[in-house]
Amino acid sequence: MAIQQHSDTNVSTPIKRIRWATQRVTGQSGRRKRVSIMDRLHKRTASAEKKRESAGTDSVVDSNTAETAEGSDEGSEPEIKHRTIYFNLPLPDEAKDEDGRPLTEFGRNKIRTAKYTPLSFVPKNLWFQFHNVANVYFLFITILAFFSIFGASNPGLGSVPLIVILFVTAVKDGIEDYRRTILDNELNNSPVHRLVDYDNVNSAEDNISLWRRIKKATSRTLVAAYGRWKRFRKSRRSRSKEFAERALDEPRQSTETRPTPRTSLYSTRSGRASYQSARSQSEQNSIPMIEVPSPTLRGLSQSHLDIGAERPETAFSYNDGASGIEASNGDASAALKPPPTRSYGSLIDPYKSITGKARFKKDRWKSVVVGDFVRLYNNDQVPADVVILSTSDPDGACYVETKNLDGETNLKVRQALHSGRQVKHARDCEKTEFVIESEAPDANLYRYSGVARWKQRDSLDPDAPGMEMAEPISIHNVLLRGCSLRNTDWVLGVVVFAGQQTKIMLNSGITPSKRSRISRELNWNVIYNFVILFIMCLVSGIVQGVTWSQGNNSFNYFEFGSIGGSPPLDGFITFWTALILFQNLVPISLYISLEIIKTAQAFFIYSDTFMYYDKIDYPCTPKSWNISDDVGQIEYIFSDKTGTLTQNVMEFKKCTINGVPYGEAYTEAQAGMQKRQGVNVEEESVRAREQIARDKEKMLEESRKIHPNPYLYDEDVTFVAPDFVMDLGGLAGEAQQKANAHFMLALALCHTVISERTPGDQPKIDFKAQSPDEAALVATARDCGFTVLGRTNEGIILNVLGEEKEYKILNTLEFNSTRKRMSAIIRMPEDNRILLFCKGADSIIYSRLRSGEQPELRQSTAEHLEMFAREGLRTLCIAQRELSDEEYQLWNKEHDIAAAAVQDREDKLELVADSIERELTLIGGTAIEDRLQDGVPDTIALLGDAGIKLWVLTGDKVETAINIGFSCNLLTNDMDLIVFKIEDDDMAVAERELDKYLAQFNMTGSDVELKAARKNHEPPAATHAIVIDGETLKLVLHEDLRQKFLLLCKQCKSVLCCRVSPAQKAAVVQMVKSGLDVMTMSIGDGANDVAMIQEADVGVGIAGEEGRQAVMSSDYAIGQFRFLQRLVLVHGRWSYRRLGETIANFFYKNMVWTVALFWYQLYNNFDGSYLVDYTYILLYNLAFTSLPIILMGILDQDVSDKVALAVPQLYRRGIERKEWTQTKFWIYMFDGIYQSLICFYMTYLLFAPATFVTASGQQVNDTTRMGVYVGCSAIVVVNVYVLLNTYRWDWLMLLIVSISILLIWFWTGVYGAFTSANAFYKAAPQVFGQLSFWVNGLLTVIVCLLPRFTSKALQKLFWPRDVDIIREQIRQGKFDHLIDGETVVAPKESSSAGSSDVSRASKADKQPARAVDVDDDERPIYPPSVAPTANTHNLRSQNGSDGTEYTGHRESYEGRPIRPSFDRPRPSYDRMRPSMDKTRPSFEASRDFTSAALLTRVESSQCHTRSMRSTDITSSLRE
Repeated sequence: MAIQQHSDTNVSTPIKRIRWATQRVTGQSGRRKRVSIMDRLHKRTASAEKKRESAGTDSVVDSNTAETAEGSDEGSEPEIKHRTIYFNLPLPDEAKDEDGRPLTEFGRNKIRTAKYTPLSFVPKNLWFQFHNVANVYFLFITILAFFSIFGASNPGLGSVPLIVILFVTAVKDGIEDYRRTILDNELNNSPVHRLVDYDNVNSAEDNISLWRRIKKATSRTLVAAYGRWKRFRKSRRSRSKEFAERALDEPRQSTETRPTPRTSLYSTRSGRASYQSARSQSEQNSIPMIEVPSPTLRGLSQSHLDIGAERPETAFSYNDGASGIEASNGDASAALKPPPTRSYGSLIDPYKSITGKARFKKDRWKSVVVGDFVRLYNNDQVPADVVILSTSDPDGACYVETKNLDGETNLKVRQALHSGRQVKHARDCEKTEFVIESEAPDANLYRYSGVARWKQRDSLDPDAPGMEMAEPISIHNVLLRGCSLRNTDWVLGVVVFAGQQTKIMLNSGITPSKRSRISRELNWNVIYNFVILFIMCLVSGIVQGVTWSQGNNSFNYFEFGSIGGSPPLDGFITFWTALILFQNLVPISLYISLEIIKTAQAFFIYSDTFMYYDKIDYPCTPKSWNISDDVGQIEYIFSDKTGTLTQNVMEFKKCTINGVPYGEAYTEAQAGMQKRQGVNVEEESVRAREQIARDKEKMLEESRKIHPNPYLYDEDVTFVAPDFVMDLGGLAGEAQQKANAHFMLALALCHTVISERTPGDQPKIDFKAQSPDEAALVATARDCGFTVLGRTNEGIILNVLGEEKEYKILNTLEFNSTRKRMSAIIRMPEDNRILLFCKGADSIIYSRLRSGEQPELRQSTAEHLEMFAREGLRTLCIAQRELSDEEYQLWNKEHDIAAAAVQDREDKLELVADSIERELTLIGGTAIEDRLQDGVPDTIALLGDAGIKLWVLTGDKVETAINIGFSCNLLTNDMDLIVFKIEDDDMAVAERELDKYLAQFNMTGSDVELKAARKNHEPPAATHAIVIDGETLKLVLHEDLRQKFLLLCKQCKSVLCCRVSPAQKAAVVQMVKSGLDVMTMSIGDGANDVAMIQEADVGVGIAGEEGRQAVMSSDYAIGQFRFLQRLVLVHGRWSYRRLGETIANFFYKNMVWTVALFWYQLYNNFDGSYLVDYTYILLYNLAFTSLPIILMGILDQDVSDKVALAVPQLYRRGIERKEWTQTKFWIYMFDGIYQSLICFYMTYLLFAPATFVTASGQQVNDTTRMGVYVGCSAIVVVNVYVLLNTYRWDWLMLLIVSISILLIWFWTGVYGAFTSANAFYKAAPQVFGQLSFWVNGLLTVIVCLLPRFTSKALQKLFWPRDVDIIREQIRQGKFDHLIDGETVVAPKESSSAGSSDVSRASKADKQPARAVDVDDDERPIYPPSVAPTANTHNLRSQNGSDGTEYTGHRESYEGRPIRPSFDRPRPSYDRMRPSMDKTRPSFEASRDFTSAALLTRVESSQCHTRSMRSTDITSSLRE
């Protein structure tokens, strides 16, 4: 029916309300704090074990393993299959124990992410720290030192290093955990309005255990003491102030100020106009019961409310079986009658007597329990998982923001239960009697199954028995904890999950940590050192025991007897004494130093302004700080396409209607294909831009002649098709005119976007959608005169070429990656007909077309879709089916049965949907472009030059992926393209194909070839590339064929896997990572990329403008793909080289020191006596040698970032893993042994003549003074050696090395100045005053470092590495041009341009709106939607597809009309057709479904039998 047009000053209600729904309300500081709490708490919600169903795996979460579940005091629910929650009904006997308490204990709503409590901090932190083997080792050493029998001179001082490490770590952990505790308390004490004085039978009184009471008392005592201390300090400061100064600091006292434990984080809603039941008005603490009209409806007349108050129905339009719609009797008049309205019943028992004491009172989140009634207000965050009973909206709609859950900021619509919409007041809550049968706690954020059951009382007969009623509850009817209520005055609901059992908490587990490859290999090197240490201690023990057993030795006369009393016991004691002496061989500072280095590297990555994406204010964010060195060893990168290589900004470019193609565009993929054919794409792009600009002007001119569209903005137009507008005006005949109008009408109806209207002289309507695909389709319909204005309770309002109409949406059938289609059932306003519209992947739609009809239309449409796909466009088919009232009613009953199911509801709904989505009639198809990001081709080329192989894993079609591959330099004209597709899932055929292609490389796929491939890291020649689809990939990933497929892929320069699922993406990554033993990186932007991101050694997430699904599970997050070049080639390479050199130098310096002490044991029969003072041993790793090595690991650079990008080949050393090898480890170890010999024996030979008598007559040849000679020389040697291995000698490095050297002399002087140093007293003036000390030190340094210096010089002169050559060229000035150049490869201006480029030329600073990043596998058809519609389910949004409207199929559509001649032909179509014909054979070989030939084969394959199998389906649903 037509609706009266409105003006800007008197806007129809739907538009104003939809616009209001998308406004962003600025929160106050308290709200921002709450948001920061939730953001911090759930920033890593997506983990490897917790992927959404759309990611290819089930969400399996063990909440008991999460660190957030802290102790049994929080309560836990026993494992059950489902839960039943009773409201105002007594518990049945089977639900109670022998004491009458609830048998099922639901978890508390209090959560704790902190690890510690004040009582448990010290023991628990120490327990965690001593999980580190190094700490256990040094604790054991410290304990040994306290026994004087082992010879430690100062055990108290010996424990200092361990104590310092433990203390510093404990302080760090304590600060972090204290912050978590504060945030937990803020969250747990947040305000919520809960129904009190109401008997919640689902939970009993909380019995607090003694231990929990002690913990609470301790916490309160500490908090109170801290508060008193702060108040005391504040009072002392305030005493010195004047009264006026204090008045500025102190807050104004309020008469309402009360000593409450917790005040609201939100501002008081004192301005709310409210009313309340008479009984509760007298209660001082009760919250007012509010009924506030929609803000956009205030001041409007009641006539506007008839339309404006409407909102779409819930996802599952419920209809009780007793009140179903009777089938049409076939009478013509009956067909035109409007359908009867549905009766949903009410949860309220009008005859129930109540006490009237129940009221809503402000309470804390932690007080909420399962079964509570709660009331939420605008901008409140949801405290638990709540089923919505009613809202301030008369249609039961509310808007939520789920950013804390899935990173998406677009508003989503949730619906109240139909049966609960009358529950608005506290007294209404008391009058309800119902039961909710709910599923068990589940981590899937996009699915919920439950049923509300109650007895419906007859309002006319109070004595009549109640009728059993039920209403299904889906995710559309649930508010999840962590969501924020937006643009809705209030919501009333009941709690079904609380605390740790809420979906967000089940998803809040930490992503499993990854360990870098060097860290894994480091364990073996530490083990080697333990073995060496054991051997040294064992030798010491054996020699000492044997020596004592021989007797008649010198120490038999000088010692006071053996310590043990027997040779075996002496050897045993000496073993542990030597362990204390040689403890530095396993340095305690190694792990701490590595943590410091990696933290600093992560900070530098985060601070790199050249990886900062200002458009969304996002820097490169390291989320896993311990794998930065892995980024420098990447050999294979696995990338998603949509949103990763492309912008994920969708632009509607072309369509085919009634067999006629429309649209002018010059896409990047088209440019890539023409480049493949040798066309000069630069000239072609310029010519195409000029032509498109002229076409656009003509189209806009003709469009305004047909209809002066007030919502048309020239710069927003992306669909350039002047011939479409002419045909819409009737130039090609009435049939084509109706077809074009009908097609655009379908686009305008097929969505669930939220429209936002900006009034003005020229009103503007924008669309907020969860996916950019959906917004692009609806925006194009708007530009063509079919504008979405708003929604009503059961339909949608359109402005169709100036006339407003309302279309009723009966049902919407869900879209998911398995179905690859969606359907909407519409009742047409003109003739009351029922039409089913279905849109989806071309292969799916063609297989469901009515057999034997529209042969010409099918053929032409298939050809057009194939052409569109080869241009790199995302295609979609649209079809319809007309249903009789009888057919619909029969089907709808089956649908209601499926919708009411608690178990397997999605499967049953899919079965019902499949039964009606058959016998379709083809309408047309659409094509949308997703353009490449800036700098993608250059980045890919740069990574390729570095030796990195890039594989693309996408859900797109083969042709689209191929053309994108050409446009982004993955594929070239010189490559042999291997399109791998196997029919009929025949593994034998797949094996033959693999053998055939392997034979081209003279390979058979043997184990010997695989072993050779593991060692060969050279990039393959750019001669071959593989393109494979998901079905074939499933075959070749089989255990029997995997090795052959892997070897074949290794011989190819590029690999494109198309139509792959998330699980297959992860399987491909795992195959390459484990099969070739290489380092891998995955990069993606959507939830379907989470699996491969977490499977790879390094996962990188693209931070889209809306979605953050991949980012939350990644190791590094970047704003654009082009930043990958700097992350990998600069920071990754630096980090790997620095860590490799740092660890080698760490082991070297420990070997020098420890083995030098070992040589001394040769001359004292290994009795474990110390050559150097014990403080030297303790401070050697802690102070004397650590800083230069740490600084090397943080700041050392062999070449600058600009040179690293200019010469990407330098990265290949990381691919070959040559910066840290076991060979290098042993070279440094033997170098340390050699230098230890020099350090000891240079001093030993100096003292051998025994002539060291000073001028005062004192000798300096005692052990302690000799130790000063050896110790100082060794420390100078080690620090200079580190400097020699450092590339960058700047002032800071030289300063730190100098300080480290001077520190040993400073310590010797200061410590030796005290008599407590015993034999070390005044060692500094005595030793430093000897010329021999300085000469010996100089000679020792020269002799120690001479071999290292010589080997380095010879290597750089005769066997230079790549970096040596580049550094020499830098010195020669060959890279001076880079000094003022860019530090990142600048994105080049794309050679291709679409119509949008022209339209935005005048507004270069305006960025196109970007919607949510959506999974490839979920978007080959169209995006998931925002607003709930009848019967929709989507794994991403749970709002699935949308209602489509199409005014009926006309027989004239089948024949292609005769088109009159125009002034010019269609350039885009004529330009593409010849190129398509040239390349058709190669694409036909791919046998992809967008091939017109294959579409012909699959058409009507699902329609050979009658689609309506009601009997079979009904029986299966009732099982």
